[in-house]
Amino acid sequence: MRTKPNILFFQVDQLMANALKCYGNSFCISPNIDALAYNGVVFEQAYCNFPLCAPSRASMATGQLCSSIGAYDNAAELPASIPTYAHYLRDMGYQTVLSGKMHFIGPDQYHGFEKRLTPDLYPADFAWVPNWENEGKRDTNDSRGVTISGVAERTVQMEFDEEVTHRAKQELYSIAQRVDDRPFFMQVSWTHPHEPFLCKQEYWDLYEGIEIPPPSIGMLSEDQHDAHSVRTLSDFGMLTHEFSDDEIGRARRAYYASISYIDRMIGDILDVLRNCGLAENTAIVFTSDHGEMLGERGIWFKKHFYEDSLKIPLILSAPWLQPERVSTNASLVDLLPTFCGLALGEPWSSPVEDLEGMDLTTLIGKQTDPSRAVFAEYLAEATPAPIFMIRQNEHKFIWSETDPPMLYNVADDPNEMCNLATDTAFGELVEKFTKAVFDKWDVPAITSDIKLSQRRRKLVRSSMTQGVETRWNHGEAAGQDTPWYRGEGSYNDWAFSYLKRNQSTDS
Repeated sequence: MRTKPNILFFQVDQLMANALKCYGNSFCISPNIDALAYNGVVFEQAYCNFPLCAPSRASMATGQLCSSIGAYDNAAELPASIPTYAHYLRDMGYQTVLSGKMHFIGPDQYHGFEKRLTPDLYPADFAWVPNWENEGKRDTNDSRGVTISGVAERTVQMEFDEEVTHRAKQELYSIAQRVDDRPFFMQVSWTHPHEPFLCKQEYWDLYEGIEIPPPSIGMLSEDQHDAHSVRTLSDFGMLTHEFSDDEIGRARRAYYASISYIDRMIGDILDVLRNCGLAENTAIVFTSDHGEMLGERGIWFKKHFYEDSLKIPLILSAPWLQPERVSTNASLVDLLPTFCGLALGEPWSSPVEDLEGMDLTTLIGKQTDPSRAVFAEYLAEATPAPIFMIRQNEHKFIWSETDPPMLYNVADDPNEMCNLATDTAFGELVEKFTKAVFDKWDVPAITSDIKLSQRRRKLVRSSMTQGVETRWNHGEAAGQDTPWYRGEGSYNDWAFSYLKRNQSTDS
């Protein structure tokens, strides 16, 4: 009988694919990730299904699109009744462990994981629920995401990620010593390189003398932006804000330094895996929840369907797999069936229900299928209506009932500057993609349900702040003080508070 392999799942936050050497970058210093790619299977065209943290992770965990499970935004509950990859693998005989960020919303903070080794970084309740009927003034991203960047001695993000790494290493030691013959599935999930773009001096210094190029496409005027970009930039107070070359350069350098920081932690965990004799029977998967615009077109952060925000790295490495590059379109909903395919050693499909994703192990060693379509959604704040994306062959199509459609040939126009939807020569293709949107999604029903969900959650959130405030966060009592953000006060005031480095110690 074949021994089921261990599965070690590394996830980072807000890492665009093009930041890594295996996706064409020439200067990023990430030797451990590079080695995983060199010795593993690289999925060249991999996408998230929702360019925002909690919804992306919910769709990834369940193998379903967010519109199907009600995970509409960063404050939408993932129902406990929907199986995740942790449920499926645990049912197949795996011990399931989570160390780090998963951004589960709701009272179920396990969702199939047998163990949670750390709390989460952000609130598990409805603190961040949007309100399409009255957006008003919100606590949102702002220009500090760029202007407060560079070297820091300590941030809450650093404290969190170092705790995540420490706990994961200790658990691997324990697994190696325990009398438990079940294989393990361990997810290790860090928050870097998510902004604030602040890094330790040693990682900043790695890029001394290295030319980090500016954005390929600089700041655009309002009339050059698409409608959704105008909304998000206005929401951030960044539509007409011109950052200096120094501010842009500092933020970009700190972003890459943060990648190097996470790479070192990956290396530490891989050392433990090898030293404990676990590596030979362990498959390693590496990805991100979404990308980062990093100043392209004057846009920062995520919430967009442009490549830097949507395209993510996806690497599968195992001693029994030959190195390969797969160009068939893939997306994060494919992870659940892929994990189960790795566990069985044969193609897998859910015995419970049809899933959006497919087992990517079935693509290894096969001819490319450019016709495979992958889908993404944006159903959160700064939009009055759902936005949908279809990526198929060389094209990407973006549709919303309130905005003009967008169609890009990503192969010929990688910077996505030429909207083919305005060209009558592509009218038939636009019509085909528009039909595909309506075949895929019941737009009126989804829109109505989002608005109802927002109203319900607003009331629940308001009630939970009365009297003794209720929290759902893992391992915390009501009212307990923590260093993590719990939806009280300004997120940006919390995120951009950091300990500066005492430069006198460098002399």
